Amino acid sequence: MSDERLVNPELTACEVHGMSRASFLLRGAMATGAVYGVAAVGPYVSSALAQSSSGGTGSNSAARMNASDAEILNFALTLEYLESDFYNVKAKQVGLSGQAKSYAKLFGEEESQHVEALTAAIKQLGGKPVAKPTFVFPANNEQTFLALASVLENTGVGAYNGAAPSLHSKQVLAEAGEIVQIEARHAAAIELLLGHTPTPNGGFDVPLTKAQVLAKAGPLIKA
Repeated sequence: MSDERLVNPELTACEVHGMSRASFLLRGAMATGAVYGVAAVGPYVSSALAQSSSGGTGSNSAARMNASDAEILNFALTLEYLESDFYNVKAKQVGLSGQAKSYAKLFGEEESQHVEALTAAIKQLGGKPVAKPTFVFPANNEQTFLALASVLENTGVGAYNGAAPSLHSKQVLAEAGEIVQIEARHAAAIELLLGHTPTPNGGFDVPLTKAQVLAKAGPLIKA
């Protein structure tokens, strides 16, 4: 299939392992998102999320709100695991040099701090942090690494902005705000390395839905 027909051509190089229903749905989301864009991914994502949703309800409002916030933070934690692995592991395999190498080292340290902060916040809410998945990154040189970094960082910013209105705790919202500002600075730095504008969406960033985030990041998770 010609790349001219692909809305998200970077997804065509991704791998998803396993033959579970979740893996099948993830492959469907990857293929659909690559050709038609994130708007078409909703049915796949809805089905995938239905597999893992729990039916329990809390007996009081505070417990339910804490559980809701913990669920949102666990989704963010998965993205931070991904970014941490990308910079701390993949960056060492693709022969980065100069500023790209320096940024990868710095960003890797900061993404690890985000993992620690989110893990602590989830535990404080009474939740259980999700286990770290394994990942596969379709990058084999500096240029493809930076291109994927751009996707990941901008997706991370959109994910935090999209989830923020659903958070109940002002403290959790403030902590998420501290993280998203760093993610945005990472994104801007990567865009400048690529010769792009550091503010690709103009004066306002675009929040992303869970389906849109999964369309971008989901195929990188090795199921």
